[in-house]
Amino acid sequence: MERGKTLFLKITVCLMAIPILAVCLFGVPMVAKEFIEYYKATMVIPVMTIIYLAAIPFFAALYQTWKLLSYIDNNQAFTELAVRSLKVIKFCAVIISVLFVASLPFLMYMADQDDAPGLFAIGLVVVFASAVIAVFAAVLQKLLQNAIDIKSENDLTV
Repeated sequence: MERGKTLFLKITVCLMAIPILAVCLFGVPMVAKEFIEYYKATMVIPVMTIIYLAAIPFFAALYQTWKLLSYIDNNQAFTELAVRSLKVIKFCAVIISVLFVASLPFLMYMADQDDAPGLFAIGLVVVFASAVIAVFAAVLQKLLQNAIDIKSENDLTV
């Protein structure tokens, strides 16, 4: 792959990190302050904690994506390092899904109080989006591992 394409993807990875960082630094505290006035703190604090906890695997997955793109730049795409990066990305996506599934009861309570099903729907969107990413990473991991196995068999044949 040309360096220009991976450079574009690296810039995209950085651009994906900026809004989440802004939400963690500014958005969550501002929303938490408003929500605590309206809902019970015992319902708001777990959701906000889960959002912060989900940011950790999100940034870990972005770092692994950056490493994967670097492997592609260095012509090391078909190595165990790339497979390991995909495995970590898959694991991070599963963690994010599990965390947001844990937040769904709290979001359901808050949505019932305000009669706003959109809040619950946002939680479901995050769960399903990260589940899709986990499945996609698992498929890519399996394909890459099969390609590495075929390559090593061919190297031994010659």
